[in-house]
Amino acid sequence: MILSEKYQMMRKFYREFAETEFTSELLDELEETGEFNWEIFHKIAAAGLTGVKIPQEYGGQGGDYMAYTLMMEELSRVSAVLAIYANTSNSLGGGPLLYCANEEQKQKYLVPVAKGEKIIVFGLTEPGAGSDAGGTQTTALPDPEDPDYYILNGRKTFISAAPMADWAVIYAKTDLSQKGSRGISMFILDMKLPGVSVGKHENKMGITGYPTSDIIMDNVRVHKSDLLGPLHKGFITAMKTLNGGRLGTAAQALGIAQHALEEAVKFSKERVQFGKPICKNQGISFMLADMATEIEAARQLIYHTAEAMNADTPDVPQLCSMAKYYATEMANRVCYKAVQIHGGYGYIKEYPVERLYRDVRITTIFEGTSQVQQMVISGALLK
Repeated sequence: MILSEKYQMMRKFYREFAETEFTSELLDELEETGEFNWEIFHKIAAAGLTGVKIPQEYGGQGGDYMAYTLMMEELSRVSAVLAIYANTSNSLGGGPLLYCANEEQKQKYLVPVAKGEKIIVFGLTEPGAGSDAGGTQTTALPDPEDPDYYILNGRKTFISAAPMADWAVIYAKTDLSQKGSRGISMFILDMKLPGVSVGKHENKMGITGYPTSDIIMDNVRVHKSDLLGPLHKGFITAMKTLNGGRLGTAAQALGIAQHALEEAVKFSKERVQFGKPICKNQGISFMLADMATEIEAARQLIYHTAEAMNADTPDVPQLCSMAKYYATEMANRVCYKAVQIHGGYGYIKEYPVERLYRDVRITTIFEGTSQVQQMVISGALLK
């Protein structure tokens, strides 16, 4: 796919922003502290990146899925962590609001999220319900003393940005007679309500600088006005939201892989062994050729998927899973080879490929594991 001039200009803007603002000093600070950097978040918001895919009438930029994809690719090329700073509002956090919120809810919640004034997170995964989201144990039952409220009880786990969040979209069972994914509803949870707490910051392999923790709800009273979408129908929206999330993760993996290739090419030209740069060795040059080819194949699949999402074609779920599956597995292979080309230096934290290798690993896991994507793809083929 050849990008139009409009998209080429977008790509240039995203790339220049990332290369200017995502300094090596900032990336080192994120690695050392593991803490959320509010200063760069506000810069990302001021540049309009927290609302790239959100309509202008709700405080966003009104971009489409291609704009979102290019943003994720270019930001991730410099920092997979900081790309997520711009991603959540455009993807899992803002997605349910875009799909299901009424006008009052959009004005109250979506507008400040798009502007980067507030942070909203996605609360689906539980300790016993990851890939099988139908195993949700969190409940939201009518308050017997006040029919205007629901009482939420449960625990969500691995919730990115939970420690900084103002609100969370929580998936909870509202009809206990229904089995599996049926009878699940969505609620907008104010993280400051009595009974809401967060667990410890998870000590992760990669993506440090974007804290992740549990959300615990102990008899939390949520007003019925914060029911998001139809009662008992929340799981459908979760799956629709995850389509966009999977496209974003694919683009994130693509950016990481591109950076890894660039580092491998650079190092292979500079590193001299046996009297010549190692790029002159066929074993190394063929590895680079494979890496570049796989990256370009993933890029074309991802861009095609973004266009399919813009057109809302029937095969969107399958394409999103294909893009996520192929791109993330590809990126893991590319980062592996980049470290291998660096030899012992690739194992040293002073070299970018060490961080890329750690950061890329999660891409085959979150937003649905590679095996879940295979289930979606094969299910579409065999139905």
